[in-house]
Amino acid sequence: MSPQIPTGGLNSQAPEEYPSYSGDGRFLAFASERNGHRDIFLYDLQNRTLVTLPNLNRRDSSQDQPALSQDGRFLAYISTERGRSDVFVYDRQTGRSQLLTANSRGSVRHPTITGDGRQIAFQTSELGQWNIAIVENNGAP
Repeated sequence: MSPQIPTGGLNSQAPEEYPSYSGDGRFLAFASERNGHRDIFLYDLQNRTLVTLPNLNRRDSSQDQPALSQDGRFLAYISTERGRSDVFVYDRQTGRSQLLTANSRGSVRHPTITGDGRQIAFQTSELGQWNIAIVENNGAP
């Protein structure tokens, strides 16, 4: 079986990277430079359309490496809005992002989120080598 490369909003002329399915398989988050800077997009596989993510992407920074909770409500990601890489979690229900690494030193990368959205794990270089850190999402039910 050969791979399918879907059209209809999922792919563009720009690189599409870091695909992440929601646990229920309905949504696919990914990072793209289709708007001239790095943004996160969410594709509804059932309706075959892009989903609006108000207040997530910012022109003054890049958003990257998305990870989705089971139902796609929570989206963990990396952002450079504070001038360095930080881990945020976006709540699609409220349209707000929460900074999770405010006091972290070092770089962060590759966030992942539990199915219920309560915990986010990621790599951090805070102790001089890449280690795994886990933080709570205070906005999860």
